[in-house]
Amino acid sequence: MLDLLQAVLDGVLFGATYALIGIGFTLVFGVMNKLNLAYAAASIGGAYCGLLVMGYATSAAPAWAVFLAAFLAGGVLGYLVYLTCFHFIPLASPLATLMATVGMLLLIDEIIVHATDGMPKAYPAMFDDEMLRMGEFTLRGDLLLVFTVSVVCMVGLLALLYRTRLGLATRAVSEQPVAAQLCGIRVTRVNAATFVITGLLGGIAGAMIGASVGTLSPLLTTPLTVKGLIVTVIGGLGSIPGAIVAGLLVGGFENLFQQYRGVTERDLYVMLLLFVFLVFRPGGIFSPRGGRD
Repeated sequence: MLDLLQAVLDGVLFGATYALIGIGFTLVFGVMNKLNLAYAAASIGGAYCGLLVMGYATSAAPAWAVFLAAFLAGGVLGYLVYLTCFHFIPLASPLATLMATVGMLLLIDEIIVHATDGMPKAYPAMFDDEMLRMGEFTLRGDLLLVFTVSVVCMVGLLALLYRTRLGLATRAVSEQPVAAQLCGIRVTRVNAATFVITGLLGGIAGAMIGASVGTLSPLLTTPLTVKGLIVTVIGGLGSIPGAIVAGLLVGGFENLFQQYRGVTERDLYVMLLLFVFLVFRPGGIFSPRGGRD
């Protein structure tokens, strides 16, 4: 029982990164009713861009500088994805934008593979040797850092959405873009800002994943895309609280399955968890209320 609880606790701490990825998918879908399948790949790309700081630094770059560079690079990549896959493509053609993001996912993945020769790269970590003991439980310092940074990002996003004019405009566009445009809100600017915000979150999520695992691999893009979509569906399309809860839930169950069934069967049971929700609660944990046309 102790091992079970320890595995779930570690998984929940790491699941905060899945929550950030799920929020990125959810926020774009909530604002534009589109899926950005290149989001997770751009997040890993931002994390790799953070490593450039170490390459150009004359001395060993601190870990926080790498994380900050990944954070900013994620925002830049998010804006580039918007320009190439959404801005110049008619939004009335949902299949066109979907396939464009698939192409961008493959492009980013290939760039990472060629830039790194397909080999994993060591990623800097903070507090990786620190252990916090709480009775019979042991909390890894790096996972606590990952969880803390992720929570700060989530709180900052919610404050942005509910305490700023940009957040008000974003929620208005999400509810009714035509009415928002008639009220003087520039929909294209709000859409671009949404991609930048989600890109920033994705960049820090990719950096946190690299810091907790210790390495970054080009092989992360596809499974992270799948996990992000699973979190989005389980949480409820368009629900940010649902994405947060679902990310922690998937992280906890994933680590539990890995503990008892091994890493080779872990993703299989995560898929089964998705099927359970699709059968018994297809709208997700916090399915948004139906609106009026």
